Amino acid sequence: QVQLVESGGGLVQAGGSLRLSCAASRSMISFNAMGWSRQAPGKQRELVARITRGGSTNYADSVKGRFTISRDNANNTVYLQMNSLKPEDTAVYYCNAATRWDLRADYWGQGTQVTVSS
Repeated sequence: QVQLVESGGGLVQAGGSLRLSCAASRSMISFNAMGWSRQAPGKQRELVARITRGGSTNYADSVKGRFTISRDNANNTVYLQMNSLKPEDTAVYYCNAATRWDLRADYWGQGTQVTVSS
């Protein structure tokens, strides 16, 4: 059983920054990748950022240049630094982890709300 616990969400004005954290209940080196997805009201969940065990990263086009994913293997924590936030970034953000080789997520956190006011 894997637990992923997110923190760091909240309310911020447009142009502001937030850092999300996700603590995993077991060593992150057991995952092929970890990532962040988000779901806005009435929209499908979308992948925002992902980091592989080897350290490769990829981002949704909508957040490139503004968001940065990173990880601390010693503390089994993955971060999402979000800068220059826009109202359209408002969503519930979910941490996820993948053991599959196709990097599809096996495990999900409960989610943390991010609200960006204009």
